[in-house]
Amino acid sequence: MAQAPETTLPGCILVAGDPFLVQESVEQITAFLFKDQSDGSNLEVIDGRSTPMGDIIEQVTTFSFFPGKKVIALKQAPIFSTNPGAGGILYSEKDFLRLSDLVEKGIPEENFLIMTTPSLDRRRKIYKTLDTSGLIIDCTVAQGARKADLDDQRAVLRDIAKKVLGRSGKTMDQAAFSTLADLTGFDPGLFAQNLEKLVAYSGTRQAIVKADVQAVIPRDKKDPIFSLTNALMEKNAGQALFYLSSLFADGFHPLQILKAFENLVRKLVLVKAFAEDFARRHPDVRLDRLNFNTFKQKVLPAVIAHDDMVKKQTQAFQTILAGKVASEGKKKEKKTAPQPDLLLAPNPNSPYPVFQSFDKSAGFSLNELCSALIALGDLDFALKSSSMEAKVGIENFVIIFCQKGGWLHGTENKNNCNHF
Repeated sequence: MAQAPETTLPGCILVAGDPFLVQESVEQITAFLFKDQSDGSNLEVIDGRSTPMGDIIEQVTTFSFFPGKKVIALKQAPIFSTNPGAGGILYSEKDFLRLSDLVEKGIPEENFLIMTTPSLDRRRKIYKTLDTSGLIIDCTVAQGARKADLDDQRAVLRDIAKKVLGRSGKTMDQAAFSTLADLTGFDPGLFAQNLEKLVAYSGTRQAIVKADVQAVIPRDKKDPIFSLTNALMEKNAGQALFYLSSLFADGFHPLQILKAFENLVRKLVLVKAFAEDFARRHPDVRLDRLNFNTFKQKVLPAVIAHDDMVKKQTQAFQTILAGKVASEGKKKEKKTAPQPDLLLAPNPNSPYPVFQSFDKSAGFSLNELCSALIALGDLDFALKSSSMEAKVGIENFVIIFCQKGGWLHGTENKNNCNHF
């Protein structure tokens, strides 16, 4: 979490990123600026979404009637915005020149401008001006699902937990923290609010435990569809059915869910086929016992080489197809890049999701995955051409997919299993 520096502050400060972290930083900055003013603070809050630049500069350059520091807090300033929204404004190049001139020449002594914005654009000239002549506090946190992003998110939540628990003298073990983070998702404001509930609930007890979290905190986190597919990859039928029910409750269309299943199984088929070929060529490498570092060193280079070959083959096919189209007098179609679902590592700079795919694919056989893909085709046809209850059909798919042997087991025990 970003911290306000314990030094003399410049006249213009920009705080950007997560709303909760931004608010915490602004509170720290204003507390620091007003720490020596026993007669109260002179803080003016302005909505940046509706206040013209001229009015802002006038406020900042006007001295206060009261002694001490004057702080203008410009909330939601459209510094890097390209879409003002309903009733909002956008700054013109002239506005940015006026702001840059103010920051470079210096805001009147004892006056301060604190601007908040949801995001940063380091390519903009105004960013460089603020970074050089002012102060930028970056409270942005990566929102992706890469291992590095998830680690950063958990680090922010741990920092919040440390502060909230520290104020009350409470402690929380790892199991309780993980449960709370899973239930809340990465929402720092909601996470802090739920921690305050747990502090109150625990009463005179010093330790907050997992049972407290389960008793007090409802499931606030929306279950994205990748949580469902992750549960499928782990063959965790109970968790997968829970996420499936949650998605249906949130209004997801059955064919959306089915498409996600198809994408997952197709990817696992590609990964499993590559893994079996790699195992034949490298019998010394145990793919079912790989750690992340070994995967990056020994397997990832082969994955990247495989994807390069797929790209070349796709381009060669497009060239042949273009020549055939031209010879038949048809309009030449524009070449397109290979679809990401044909590649094992669409983003090789983020290898952890690729490693997870290889790790989870160890729980399936290639025949099992191919049978699952056929079952998905049958289910898709049934949902589109009959009165089958979509939820029941998809639940059946989840149960069979997660059981040992999947459809191969079902074929051997067809008299005792449900089939599509």
